[in-house]
Amino acid sequence: MDDVLTFGVVPQQAMEKLAQNWLPLTRYLSEKTGYNIQFATAPNIPEFEKRLAAGEYDFAYMNPYHFVLFNESSGYRAIARQKNHVIRGIIVVAASLEAETLEDLAGADLAFPAPRAFAATMITRAFLDDAAPGYTATFVKSHDSVYRAVASGLLMGGGGIVRTFNEMPDEIRKKLEVLWLSPGYTGHAITVHPGVPEDIAATVQRAMIELADSETGRDILKGLGMKALQTAKDSDWDDVRELGLGQPE
Repeated sequence: MDDVLTFGVVPQQAMEKLAQNWLPLTRYLSEKTGYNIQFATAPNIPEFEKRLAAGEYDFAYMNPYHFVLFNESSGYRAIARQKNHVIRGIIVVAASLEAETLEDLAGADLAFPAPRAFAATMITRAFLDDAAPGYTATFVKSHDSVYRAVASGLLMGGGGIVRTFNEMPDEIRKKLEVLWLSPGYTGHAITVHPGVPEDIAATVQRAMIELADSETGRDILKGLGMKALQTAKDSDWDDVRELGLGQPE
């Protein structure tokens, strides 16, 4: 198949790291299915949202809020998700900071990756709004940028998720402490655009679900911080819908 199918990945981390982690998957899927599947992302989360709204990606890995939003508005359909996994937001602070609860961050300057990063921003801020009135939010484009800003002392704390925190270099993580961990919600969705023919979507879905059946596939999953994928259906994200997070401004 000569036509390119794009696989868009939410830019939670630097583009170089995303490419390093996701290119093995798109190459594998291309070889396994015979379709030309190309990795794609965006320079930041707001631009990623614009591209989802325009239906620019044939397949996309998106956060739970994005899925609820663009399932409804653009018709993206869930086909896979990380197996037996929930996503949790975290608040990190400098290890040297004498903070024990969210209340200790009242009035603090805090970092977040983007206004509509689901667990790292939307969930953490929902709890901070109640517990730490008067804090200031600064948006720094990626999870990695949050951790580096807090580790360097530029900001008192910030929002992220467990997986991206664990992927940071030791020299950054040792300067940080996880102050707070959110409840768990259904994690990121791997989706397909309604313009992709059903037989192609089904073939790609099957290749992803079978990743854990081979050593090569397990190595690819390990690079993504996953052990296996499972089939997904749109209703898996009803827990996120129930939060009533609403439309972006």
